[in-house]
Amino acid sequence: MRDYIISTDSTADLPDDYVAQHNISIHPLYYILDDFQYGGERKIPKKEFYQRMREGAVATTCASNPDVVSNIFTSEVEKGYDVLHIGFSSALSSSCNNAMVVSREVMESHPGSNIKVIDSLAASLGQGLLVHYAVKLKEEGKSLEEVAEWVENNKLHLCHQFTVEDLKYLYRGGRISKSVAILGTLINVKPVLHVDDEGRLVPMSNVRGRKKSLNTLVANMAAQIGNYKNDIVFIGHGDSLEDAEYVRDKVKEQFGIDAFIINDISPTIGAHSGPGTIALFHLGESRMINA
Repeated sequence: MRDYIISTDSTADLPDDYVAQHNISIHPLYYILDDFQYGGERKIPKKEFYQRMREGAVATTCASNPDVVSNIFTSEVEKGYDVLHIGFSSALSSSCNNAMVVSREVMESHPGSNIKVIDSLAASLGQGLLVHYAVKLKEEGKSLEEVAEWVENNKLHLCHQFTVEDLKYLYRGGRISKSVAILGTLINVKPVLHVDDEGRLVPMSNVRGRKKSLNTLVANMAAQIGNYKNDIVFIGHGDSLEDAEYVRDKVKEQFGIDAFIINDISPTIGAHSGPGTIALFHLGESRMINA
């Protein structure tokens, strides 16, 4: 039986040292800022990216490049590896479909190879947390097929929720109307959103004030978690580490969880959510709030 590599997209937002430690193959997604395209080898520090957004720069995003994906898959199979690719939600990007199409082409040109592409229906460190559990299973000795089955059966138990600091970025991305953005800013409304079972970004609730929105993330976790045990929780932030640590401390206090990964939200995601975004990711019974 051939050994295999786990791969994912840069939108999984996993720390670089984690990626290197676990030999994860990363497919770059791209973004454009001030008429320059970034992604892959060409990057700017995330803190600089968010600062430039605060100063008025507008970022736009692109899907993965099929030629780059083909080169990555081809390189892995020619080294003798099969590939399990956990892709960015198909409801948010064409990247997962690109990977599916390219995987079939590479397998046709390399008989005997096996590339399995899974639509995570997840984003940011929600996608990253799903990759984390896949990596754990692989390192426990599970086969590609066993890990893929677990991911398919459990991906909708990966709960995402996030809140933003400035509504204008959700407005630019078409998530809210202009009137809602203006009124919400005037009365200090902070929306709480999540990724639903179709992998889409959708609103959950609106609360008044930043601190209340952060506390709501933790309260929602209590409503979602059910009988699921979380040994680790992931938290993403858009250049807002202090608020991410506040959420970490609240989760630790309420649930007794000691293991966390806190990391920056990548520009491909942050272009649509903006600086100050805080996102919480964990396992739970349902992505929806259970009454």
